[in-house]
Amino acid sequence: MNPNCARCGKIVYPTEKVNCLDKFWHKACFHCETCKMTLNMKNYKGYEKKPYCNAHYPKQSFTMVADTPENLRLKQQSELQSQVRYKEEFEKNKGKGFSVVADTPELQRIKKTQDQISNIKYHEEFEKSRMGPSGGEGMEPERRDSQDSSSYRRPQEQQQPHHIPTSAPVYQQPQQQAAQSYGGYKEPAAPVSIQRSAPGGGGKRYRAVYDYSAADEDEVSFQDGDTIVNVQQIDDGWMYGTVERTGDTGMLPANYVEAI
Repeated sequence: MNPNCARCGKIVYPTEKVNCLDKFWHKACFHCETCKMTLNMKNYKGYEKKPYCNAHYPKQSFTMVADTPENLRLKQQSELQSQVRYKEEFEKNKGKGFSVVADTPELQRIKKTQDQISNIKYHEEFEKSRMGPSGGEGMEPERRDSQDSSSYRRPQEQQQPHHIPTSAPVYQQPQQQAAQSYGGYKEPAAPVSIQRSAPGGGGKRYRAVYDYSAADEDEVSFQDGDTIVNVQQIDDGWMYGTVERTGDTGMLPANYVEAI
């Protein structure tokens, strides 16, 4: 017995029968539900046991879910479970160290800058600790050494008979009054000027490649392009020299200048 067509309901004979989607169709009745284009077994797409062409095949879409009390409870429970898992993972990974960071040029530049800042702060703390609480923080190291040596020589000079012995306040007077004559011997004026001209012309010449502001009074400030003369190396990170533009003499960081 011949079956009936799923679309027109008429008898389908074997010569024109199409068996698809669990139904029997006439070849002319097997067309798209939307555009009525005739289909065959190679280009059809079935949806809910109905034939469609590729262009009009229904696309599945998700429906909105109402915020019912049950859905809200499930959402809150899911968030709590996520927080619990996050805390568990955090506790497990805490103390295992940090992840490896790629050594990019930018990170290398930041690391170099931090090393320079750390080196400068280290030398500042070292100079302050070397000065001591009563060493006069506003004085340069060479100036203090000169004053210490001059104060050490003065008692010997006062032992000579042609000097008029004076009391201790003589050493506490300002440097302008320290240049007074003592019975025919005129003591040199402030040792500061002697110390600033001490390097002489035998030092090297350097040019500043960055601006630098003095962090302490025993250092000098300079600008990019300034010439530093009479430079003497103190250690790997610090030098001592005179800024030719300003005439100031003091300590300066070695990584801020380059040799001429």
